[in-house]
Amino acid sequence: MTISYSLEVANVRFYGFSRLLFRWKGSIYRLLYKEFLVFCGVYVFFSIFYRFLLTPKQQDLFERVALYCDQFTNSNFIPVLFVLGFYVTQAFNRWWGQYTSFPLPDNLMMVVSGNVHGADERGRLLRRTLMRYANLSSVLILRSISTRVRKRFPTLEHVVEAGFMTTHELKNFESLHSDFNKYWMPLTWFSNLASRAREEGRVRDDIALRLLMDELNKYRTKCSLLFHYDWISIPLVYTQVVTIAVYSYFAFCVIGRQFLNPEKGYSGHKLDMYVPVFTLLQFFFYTGWLKVGELIINPFGEDDDDFETNQLIDRNLQVSMLAVDDMYQNLAPIVKDKHWNQRHFSIPYTLSTAAESQRPAFKGSTFDMRMSVEDLEIHQPKEAPANRAFLQHRTSLVDGFDDSLQNTNGSVNSESHIYLTDVLFHPDEKDETDEHNTNAASDREQENALLPPEQKY
Repeated sequence: MTISYSLEVANVRFYGFSRLLFRWKGSIYRLLYKEFLVFCGVYVFFSIFYRFLLTPKQQDLFERVALYCDQFTNSNFIPVLFVLGFYVTQAFNRWWGQYTSFPLPDNLMMVVSGNVHGADERGRLLRRTLMRYANLSSVLILRSISTRVRKRFPTLEHVVEAGFMTTHELKNFESLHSDFNKYWMPLTWFSNLASRAREEGRVRDDIALRLLMDELNKYRTKCSLLFHYDWISIPLVYTQVVTIAVYSYFAFCVIGRQFLNPEKGYSGHKLDMYVPVFTLLQFFFYTGWLKVGELIINPFGEDDDDFETNQLIDRNLQVSMLAVDDMYQNLAPIVKDKHWNQRHFSIPYTLSTAAESQRPAFKGSTFDMRMSVEDLEIHQPKEAPANRAFLQHRTSLVDGFDDSLQNTNGSVNSESHIYLTDVLFHPDEKDETDEHNTNAASDREQENALLPPEQKY
């Protein structure tokens, strides 16, 4: 079962997390103790072999090999931290995605209970059958990915015996040949039955039917996601790289972290402690990290912290049937609440929580911020005056709109249309604008003098 320790860490207190270190079930000790004992045994074997079974010449050769291996374990030639960190991050994201993809019927059962009407036996039958189809689909998909559920329902006859499927539905299920997983078939039955309920008037309008189909599709999407999570795993090559990196690193540590004879003056070997405490801690942390990734990469097994799929199946079936059957139109009398005649009222506290009622309500982080006199003084900025002028941008003065100013469609030429531009300018720029307008008028007069008489204006 899933190990929960939320209550123990609800409040931060002295020695709080340390209490969790002595648990066995669901702990890292249970996952790692076999590998840890093997590593210690191999290390002790090489230590005894070096100290008592080798000749002095062979000891010199072993010491050179140990120094060479230690050189690689103390450097970044094997990037254990990098590959482990990235791998466990990806495995955790995948684990959380699988948890959030678990098909829960809560939304669907609320929609069925509120939109498939009828207190008679036919209405009850429709609602219960719809939710049974939904739960059947989740059982079929979990049989395909969870070892616990597969052991509980090894065959479809066990599913029929459990009440998720009838014998006639089993025949229809097996009569449809498909090379792929058929977990989606009960959801198709749900869709067809919902349409029939609409025809019978049990679903009163198309909006309610659409709501049923939307929730059904969300439920089906989660079933599909679980199937694809099981189908598409983290690439095997990366899992192999991480495993090889960790185990090869500590294979070199078995020789490279041996305590050598301190009389020979090797660098870093001034003490002979026999027990490599820090190497054992390093093995515990790195290999434990690898075990975490191994644990969460597939949470549908039978480990201590894997998902309780069988219990979830029981919960989903029971809750969904209660919602659409026992709870259908089962309302308590609507009465006035306790505070009906009170505009201002307070909700009582227990003695242990009474102190919380004396705390002021939070109104925002800046509500009680202190202000200086300068902060409170209102400053009115002086607005720069602006004059509004109208300039004649382009004007064609004519005695009348003759045919030469008309285009072929009979519309007035835009070049000859009189329009004004609204210009805002600062008073300091007035002289420059007037000078620009004077120069522009002079240029137009010069151009007009050069034109033939019939084109002058």
